Amino acid sequence: MLQSLLVKDYMIGDHLAFRPHTNVLDAVHQLLHHQLSGAPVIDDDGQLVGFLSEKDCLRIALNSSYFDGRGGLVEDYMTRNVLSLQADANLVDAIELFISHPFRCLPVVDGQRLIGQLSRRDVLRAMEKLHR
Repeated sequence: MLQSLLVKDYMIGDHLAFRPHTNVLDAVHQLLHHQLSGAPVIDDDGQLVGFLSEKDCLRIALNSSYFDGRGGLVEDYMTRNVLSLQADANLVDAIELFISHPFRCLPVVDGQRLIGQLSRRDVLRAMEKLHR
């Protein structure tokens, strides 16, 4: 039954996204404020170009402890090779990615244009809704 459920129906469409030239400390503040484990990075055309995760942000703390740095830009820390889901993928595709990779959330794209984000919790909510 999960194969009949589509990513686009359970993703969060109103999502936080960063630009590559955003100050990374501002991005960390936004992640904490929104209680997110990460957010996509997009260019000026809305194309997905990276992802900034909590793990990526931990490198900032490590670098500053060694080099007395004060951050930098999102593009200095983001992951560039990003796995994403197409909006019309089914939730089984999403579950397989979540099980085989350590990601807590994945960007959702239409082609290469970012349109949302799907988290593990969103998938669990869909499962719960299905079984009610």
